[in-house]
Amino acid sequence: MARHWYRPGAFAVLLTLAGLAVFISLGSWQVRRGQEKARLFAAFDSMVDTAPVPLDRARREATPGSYQRVQVTGSYDPLHAYILDNQVREGRSGIMLFDVFEPRDGSTPLLVNRGFLARDPQGTIPQVPAPPPGEQTLDAIYAPPPGIGLRLGGNALPGQAGWPKTSIYLDIAEVGADLGRSLDPRVLLLEPAPGSPFVREWRPGIFPPERHWGYAATWYGFAALCLVLFAVRHWR
Repeated sequence: MARHWYRPGAFAVLLTLAGLAVFISLGSWQVRRGQEKARLFAAFDSMVDTAPVPLDRARREATPGSYQRVQVTGSYDPLHAYILDNQVREGRSGIMLFDVFEPRDGSTPLLVNRGFLARDPQGTIPQVPAPPPGEQTLDAIYAPPPGIGLRLGGNALPGQAGWPKTSIYLDIAEVGADLGRSLDPRVLLLEPAPGSPFVREWRPGIFPPERHWGYAATWYGFAALCLVLFAVRHWR
């Protein structure tokens, strides 16, 4: 039997066009987000080879999503530390340890990410090393804080009596309120050090561009499916 083209109704045309507009728009948005992330990762990679600058300069020059190598002298607060739980590196579960660092010039304290510690085979959190005492000069990356994501109720910091305190997300404002002091809205990511028990392999804590391009392909696939269904419905 011969196939014939059946003239589509206005509703079918409008519905198809609306679907194409939505899906192509969403796909294009994901492509743009992927390009933004690619530029961000490229900027992060190029930053690694730059010379460190004083912290006060990095604070003045910071822009959303920027990363800068810094060198700052000061001392750790030996009494207060925070554990960011549910972290994964190379398939291993563990924690990130954040200590409070007070610059020698008396400027706003910061949280320092000292790195990743893997859980033992039984899933126990490892013994948390104390920060080095006395005045320290840190080589670090001045970076945006880790994303909060879903709080899922979280672990209320003020409700915990002992130190270090543990949470599944890190909110700088909440940590500052818990400490009763203002904190820099950014954090320091310590650079690798020989003999350190911490894993310090830093990358921007965001979706990689490949994830966005995968989403874009999905939306464009839906747009193509709209055309296929339209053709199948009216060429019969």
